[in-house]
Amino acid sequence: MTVPKLGRIDLNILRILQKDGRISYTDLAKQVGLSVTPCIERVKRLERENYILNYGARVCAQKLNQSLVVFVQIRLNHTSQKNFEEFRRSVMDLENVQSCFLVSGNYDYLLKARVADMASYRELLGHRILKLPAVQESTSYVVMEELKDTMDLPISLKR
Repeated sequence: MTVPKLGRIDLNILRILQKDGRISYTDLAKQVGLSVTPCIERVKRLERENYILNYGARVCAQKLNQSLVVFVQIRLNHTSQKNFEEFRRSVMDLENVQSCFLVSGNYDYLLKARVADMASYRELLGHRILKLPAVQESTSYVVMEELKDTMDLPISLKR
């Protein structure tokens, strides 16, 4: 799949919106050097073409009692297409699992979960994760300190 090249202004719009999705069109237009109407048209096009997937709020995990981060490696008992599909469908229902990746190596999946504390994690692991279809084993890594956590993509304005 070839990705069309974006111009400097489009890249700048993406970079700014990544940092502040609530910026007004007037302020965004000023920062990228456009008048408001063409700026709005570019943002709408970036949304239509799925460069911009959604807008949301980043909430404080500590204030919501979800400060413990755990990464979990999952190995399935048999790596068949059916098991992958069943696991994929089931893991989507786990609200404490923030991310799930199919990975290469000794394990099949890597999960990132957020919970209140170790007791909550034991509950999630024992009663939910290990009961997912085809799960054979898991290895957990409890995060002791979170140094960086971002969803921002690096967007270079160099052409």
